[in-house]
Amino acid sequence: MISHDAIWIAIDKLAESSGFSTSGLARKAGLDPTAFNRSKRISPEGKPRWPSTESIAKILSVTETTMTDFIGLVELREVTIKTRSAIRPIPLLGLAQAGRDGYFDDSGFPVGSGWDEVRFPDTQAIDDHAYALEIQGDSMQPLYRDGDVIVVSPTAQLRKGDRVVVRTRTGEVMAKELARKTAQKIELKSLNPAHDARTFAASDIVWIARILWVSQ
Repeated sequence: MISHDAIWIAIDKLAESSGFSTSGLARKAGLDPTAFNRSKRISPEGKPRWPSTESIAKILSVTETTMTDFIGLVELREVTIKTRSAIRPIPLLGLAQAGRDGYFDDSGFPVGSGWDEVRFPDTQAIDDHAYALEIQGDSMQPLYRDGDVIVVSPTAQLRKGDRVVVRTRTGEVMAKELARKTAQKIELKSLNPAHDARTFAASDIVWIARILWVSQ
């Protein structure tokens, strides 16, 4: 089965091998320049957004790539994802640093410098967009302790009851349980019984990422 990650990575690779950025490839194909941006690959509801067959046909045409070659590229990406996931390093940042500007884009993807690295052992949960945050302090006990490392993904689909990391527009970063998410607001349940539940307007949240794994 073709995965969401593999087809998007194949498009990135096709652009690179053809001498384009992803936005340049989209523009060359007569598409919106932002059509292949990372932020467009996940819907506002957190669901995977797939490229249309029309957009794929257009980029194959302008790069003179056959569908057979493109499928081969997708399959290669699938193999690469599966074989490298157990050994590849992923970015690591202290949770306190995550509240500062310059480490993430508006969709919660890691950018900039200052990141360390950690190797993630769970081959089934990792994806190409995952990164790690180191817990600091005791506000998330008893579930997460000072020094624990959590691996999160900004592209993972969100469901009620998921444990998530949230960054607000004021720079506050917190790990909570997702109690409810609508187009207007997000309700979060505290992991520490000593701390209250929180409710935010959706517009007050910069990004939200699901916790995939924790080292304890």
